[in-house]
Amino acid sequence: MDPVMDPATDAVTETVMDPVMGPATGHEGHEGHRTGGRPPRATSDGALTTGAVARLLGVAPTTLRSWDRRYGIGPAAREDGRHRRWTGADIAALRNMCRLTSAGLPPAEAARAVLAGASRATAAPRRGPASRAPGALPLGSARRECRGLARAALRLDAPAMEQLLTEVLDRYGLPAAWDEVMAPALHAVGRKWETAGERYIEVEHLLSWHISGALRGVRPAGPPAPGAGLSLLACAPGETHTLALEALAATLTRHELPVRMFGAALPVEALEQAVRRTGPDAVVLWAQSHGTASRALAARVGAIEWGVRGARRRPAVFTAGPGWAGRQPPGTRHPSGLADAVDALATLGAR
Repeated sequence: MDPVMDPATDAVTETVMDPVMGPATGHEGHEGHRTGGRPPRATSDGALTTGAVARLLGVAPTTLRSWDRRYGIGPAAREDGRHRRWTGADIAALRNMCRLTSAGLPPAEAARAVLAGASRATAAPRRGPASRAPGALPLGSARRECRGLARAALRLDAPAMEQLLTEVLDRYGLPAAWDEVMAPALHAVGRKWETAGERYIEVEHLLSWHISGALRGVRPAGPPAPGAGLSLLACAPGETHTLALEALAATLTRHELPVRMFGAALPVEALEQAVRRTGPDAVVLWAQSHGTASRALAARVGAIEWGVRGARRRPAVFTAGPGWAGRQPPGTRHPSGLADAVDALATLGAR
């Protein structure tokens, strides 16, 4: 079945048995002919099969069948009274359904809007306590866009995720788009697969990829701020979680603050060379787990000097991420969140 809303709450619940939409062959992407595969095959009357529509829209066939069965969003005609055949008008209704659910509207409400011929849903979704139904994504009363992003991720709807991420960055900017939409969706999906064995890993990977792409697309609002100090961002050796650091890099970029982002698992020697070659005002070390949070590394980075004799300088060291909790190295700073980190780095560079 498809990702649906718990009828008593606004928390996203996932009752899907296998939330993938597999193309008919291994040569097509999830959007069928738009990714280089064969175009969807139409029947003699020009209508499409459920499988072809699923590939066209990037929606699982089980989701299409569930929308038909639960909400009446289905084909107007059936071959031999049984097999679904989707016309252009039927597909237009499905596109509208995908758009509304990706925007955060519960499927039942989205279906009513589609069947009523509404082109836009303006009513804000109801808020309620987090769902405790089996399979629920723990989103609680998150923003509508966060719930929409989670739904799009669960059905592996890449175009919907891309569009929604672009919209929230334009509407809320950073850090709000990260704190209130991206991070909650990531955390919910991450907790989901941690408690579900090997399931939902593909959901987290696809969501992470699109969030990373959206963050890398952020551009500065103007020229670099005069006198702004350089921030060097790197994950500790062995640390592969980069998205929060990417969000920091994107926010600094948007605020016209110079930044160098070195990504995942930067070796110690490479980190030292990067510090000596760039002479940053600050170095931010990210650690997701205690296993990668090294107090010795923080001390080693903080002791690096550069510049001419008599005017040698050292960087301020910031530790970021849950791995540093309870083991803060002496002489370092630990921002409480994205906005706090940006404010601290901006102030440091302006001194």
